[in-house]
Amino acid sequence: MDFTHPVSRPSLDGRELEYVTDAVSSGWISSQGPYVQRFEEAFARWNGVAHGVACSSGTSALTLALRALGIGPGDEVIVPEFTMVASAWAVTYTGATPVFVDCGDDLNIDVTRIEEKITPRTRAIMPVHVYGRRCDMDAVMDLAHQYNLRVVEDSAEAHGVRPVGDIACFSLFANKIITAGEGGVCLTEDPRLAQQMAHLRAMAFTRDHSFLHKKLAYNFRMTAMQGAVALAQVERLDEILATRREIEARYDAGLKDLPGITLMPARDVLWMYDLRAERREELRAHLDARGVETRLFFKPMSRQPGYLDPVWPTLNAHRFSEDGLYLPTHTGLTAADQEYITGAVREFCTGS
Repeated sequence: MDFTHPVSRPSLDGRELEYVTDAVSSGWISSQGPYVQRFEEAFARWNGVAHGVACSSGTSALTLALRALGIGPGDEVIVPEFTMVASAWAVTYTGATPVFVDCGDDLNIDVTRIEEKITPRTRAIMPVHVYGRRCDMDAVMDLAHQYNLRVVEDSAEAHGVRPVGDIACFSLFANKIITAGEGGVCLTEDPRLAQQMAHLRAMAFTRDHSFLHKKLAYNFRMTAMQGAVALAQVERLDEILATRREIEARYDAGLKDLPGITLMPARDVLWMYDLRAERREELRAHLDARGVETRLFFKPMSRQPGYLDPVWPTLNAHRFSEDGLYLPTHTGLTAADQEYITGAVREFCTGS
């Protein structure tokens, strides 16, 4: 059905159309067009990081990061239980093995449980900034230093959380804080890692383009049209984040102290407004009937068919997945829209 209030809607109110039109008019629509490099430089500069490498998706960004770090068969990577499955898939794509760690009450990886999962085969930790909440990166970086591990931040939902790991990977899917429709980008301070990721995303062509490829690589390139949209989005990133902070504050006020509703900890940047509901499926049906779309929390990685582990029913990640959902969250929401949505939730919770 078509929802009056969808979960997400991209904000394309800047120079997106102007830049895409310019790219098409110039004929530079492939990955060689200048808008890709302009986006990479602008996003890296906004984050205070030296290098950006744009690619085709957030999943491909994670895969490029792991490959650039030399991770492959026989290696292990620490991954949260509570995340989107692409985090684990990226590890599997390299031939390495994801090793899962349960979440804490903020849905992020429980850093106190990471060390017990480290083995001689562990090569990296992949913290995920879930729904825009920054992981305890001080603890993650301390462990990485102690055990000589690399850190790949899955920042798909956290544009605005400044990177501190070896590589940070962002998604540019249409529902993300900034978007290119599809796409991703890796940020790093290390020029060699940046060069390797750029090499791997473009099929590992040699400089003379001789069609001899010395390693397995990918066609993970971003088009100039996507780069044009992404650049326009970066130009408005401060404005977008500020608007999302206002949306979070209005939801906090409108949903405070409702019976059967548990509000989640504050977010460093707002991707989606998440909460827990004792009668979740009934609440979702109630909101659905009023044109308000909702989405469920992630399911534990250990419940996924490809990683099935009988431990999954005991996990915090499972407990949260059973009653968690998120509400419409996008910069097009007005105060009136949010009053309607929170009013519908209050109506369900209080019966009035």
